[in-house]
Amino acid sequence: MPRAEPRRRPPSRFDVLGVEVSAIDVEQARETIFDWVERREHHYVCVTGVHGVMESRHDESLRRIHHDAGLVTPDGMPLVWLAHHRGLAHVTRVYGPDLMCACCGASVAHGYRHFLYGATDRVTERLAARLRRQYPRLEITGRYSPPFRALTAAEDDDVSRRIADSGADIVWVGLSTPKQERWMADHVNRVAAPVLVGVGAAFDFLSGEKRQAPRWMQRNGLEWLFRLAAEPRRLGARYLVNNPRFIWEVLRSGELRRGGSATRQAQEAS
Repeated sequence: MPRAEPRRRPPSRFDVLGVEVSAIDVEQARETIFDWVERREHHYVCVTGVHGVMESRHDESLRRIHHDAGLVTPDGMPLVWLAHHRGLAHVTRVYGPDLMCACCGASVAHGYRHFLYGATDRVTERLAARLRRQYPRLEITGRYSPPFRALTAAEDDDVSRRIADSGADIVWVGLSTPKQERWMADHVNRVAAPVLVGVGAAFDFLSGEKRQAPRWMQRNGLEWLFRLAAEPRRLGARYLVNNPRFIWEVLRSGELRRGGSATRQAQEAS
């Protein structure tokens, strides 16, 4: 019999206001996800920025969901900057759209199957078409856009059956935070697919439904400003309240003085 590959060691994590964030880049995240698929290990991935951290700060159940996630990727430059401050220079932003593209592109060679859960039927249809054009032979074997209300037990069972029947290896979840995190935590051991990845607005961006911020704004931590200008009513409270509160909480907690010890802890864990 062929020898089994050794189990990949889980990436180390660093603490951001009580949320354990994975010290990774996009390639490491993709490799970890593919390792789970190969081993048929059931995990979910939280793609988390300042908004997710601040929501978890005041919601113990959401903080626990992040704690139990297989990965909590640093989706937001403030989290990356905190990692660099602690000496974790290899950490880069693991942005939902970038992670989705990296996994879809590389999965073609492995024959992995994908399921799209979230957004509207129009968005998932456009997203599937665009991804297939970008990555020929990509297998998107199912999609489902839930109604804007809680699913009944029968509807929820039907979704689980759809995912199982699709043979999906990875379910991409395009809901808002914290709705997508709660859905993944509730379904990680109920659906047949081994990996669930919550990518939020990636469905809207990659489908062309909404414009992405220019790369220079993303690199400099200004994506929030671009999105606020595009959707002030929907995102005003998130950015105008959460962002200043995050900065205040970081300063108040002494996060910026913890670089040395945090770096040593991460190095010892790796």
